Amino acid sequence: MGMNLEKMSRKDLLELRGSVENALVNAEKRERKEALMAAEKAAAAFGFSLSELSSDAPRGAKGTKAKPKYRNPAAPEQTWTGRGRKPQWIHDALKAGADISDLEI
Repeated sequence: MGMNLEKMSRKDLLELRGSVENALVNAEKRERKEALMAAEKAAAAFGFSLSELSSDAPRGAKGTKAKPKYRNPAAPEQTWTGRGRKPQWIHDALKAGADISDLEI
């Protein structure tokens, strides 16, 4: 019943590999669709949609924007959260003798 791969030509094996790869892609798409339908059904059993549930999901630290902690007195639109590299205006203010606490919002 099984295929005898040892007796197949290289060309036939390459065609078989292509067919298997296509079948795997199609199987994954089908299984994803089935999983999505099952998840939607489970959410609906509790009276929710998947989009409602996913919007309530807690966000990771990545992508959250920190509030500014420092402001440039000479140009108030320039702010810095205190994270990452110090902006040049912070360096300039510190060189001019300002204390970092003078720049806090």
